[in-house]
Amino acid sequence: MKQVHVKLFTMHIEDTIAAISTPVGHSGIGIVRLSGKNAVKIADGIFRSKGGTKLKHTPSHRIIFGRIVDPANKETVDEVLVSIMTAPNTYTREDVIEINCHGGAISLQTVLELVLKKGARLANPGEFTQRAFLNGRIDLAQAEATLDIINSLTKQSRKAAVEQLRGKLSAKMEAIREKLTELAAFVETYIDFPEEDIETPSLTDMKKRALGIHQSLRKLIDSSRYGMILRDGLKTTIIGRPNVGKSSLLNALLEHDRAIVTEAPGTTRDVIEEYLNIRGLPVRIMDTAGIRNVKDIAEKEGIKRSIRAMKEADLVLVILDGSRALHDTDMELIKKSNSKNTILVINKADLEQKLTIPESIFTRPTKGKNKRGREDVNKITVKISAAKGTGLDKLKDKIVETALTGQTGGGSSIITNTRHVHALEKALLSVDSFITGVMNKISPEFLSVELREALDAIGEILGITTPEDILDRIFSNFCIGK
Repeated sequence: MKQVHVKLFTMHIEDTIAAISTPVGHSGIGIVRLSGKNAVKIADGIFRSKGGTKLKHTPSHRIIFGRIVDPANKETVDEVLVSIMTAPNTYTREDVIEINCHGGAISLQTVLELVLKKGARLANPGEFTQRAFLNGRIDLAQAEATLDIINSLTKQSRKAAVEQLRGKLSAKMEAIREKLTELAAFVETYIDFPEEDIETPSLTDMKKRALGIHQSLRKLIDSSRYGMILRDGLKTTIIGRPNVGKSSLLNALLEHDRAIVTEAPGTTRDVIEEYLNIRGLPVRIMDTAGIRNVKDIAEKEGIKRSIRAMKEADLVLVILDGSRALHDTDMELIKKSNSKNTILVINKADLEQKLTIPESIFTRPTKGKNKRGREDVNKITVKISAAKGTGLDKLKDKIVETALTGQTGGGSSIITNTRHVHALEKALLSVDSFITGVMNKISPEFLSVELREALDAIGEILGITTPEDILDRIFSNFCIGK
């Protein structure tokens, strides 16, 4: 058990917790889960097996058929299968009972109420996983991966979460901590025995070791762009003038009519958001109001939201009407998307083409010391017909390609969590300060402080040095019953 959290843990170690662990609604089965030292005793108080066997006399990891009976009136509540799992080989490393009922809400709620009357306490959100963490079965990164698996949007995002749950990221963090600890020990040797003839690494060697740690941290941080996309989806905004085919494109990608499509401009008044699975990549796609000068208050507000959605997007799809000449508003939107990854989608490719795109769109001015030049802008052009469904496969390929641009990855470890990114950046800053200190030959005491801060930052990811308020915030994001 991690000593830093002993106080937090002992506040509720004596409680046996219970909750419904399956979603609300009708289903084939529903599960009431218990965890704690009295889990078996509480279940025995309401469970009657066909042969009269008590759960306390049943070997661990067995399933027994029987009935849940209300002790107050001897009425049978439901026929159930009870799973018994005794500590320490359980999810929480406590005794765990799972009562598998029929999936009706009334049956589940009644069983839960009986369990609570027998002495269990209703579990807080994420408390089962919190106990698994506090009992040392998993670390904090693995606990967060549990939630990521539940919330995964595609097979790829699920795969990344499973790798983290299996401890791939934790192993990487532990390796970095070990290297930092070794380096800190060398520095402490300089501090404690400055006059002794003890073999210690040279400043050059310490700098080399720190640079290796820097590289490992940087690689993980660089993987976070793709990792965050896998977890939350690639924020993609469809933007353009009215009637260029924005809503038609959304409907074509979704393969059903989600947005209203009419010939009247201004039909879309608000941002319409949907999730897509494109080649295993989760895409959070937003259709927006057409950009034009208007007096209508509602449409004007919709246009404001369109611009805001474009600014917040990871990828912008600027839709152009290939059957018309380039409009000033088209040029304005392209310029506004200059700082973003942008795909210029030329729609209505099935009609006679009148659109010409100037080369200057794909470059922007740059200033040098003595000269002015131009640099390439990350803009791609794709021709489609949303109405006919042509060109959509190529557009999907380009969306995935854009998402992967610059993705160096972290090997088998991909950072998918904003909290982890912030902790890694803190560690990197401290390591960089250490390297600068070594080069400037500053006092070893100051170098030691930088390494301790880097160690604390890595410890936050694993849950070794994580403040209690952050722990509470993390587990409060879980559903009750997990």
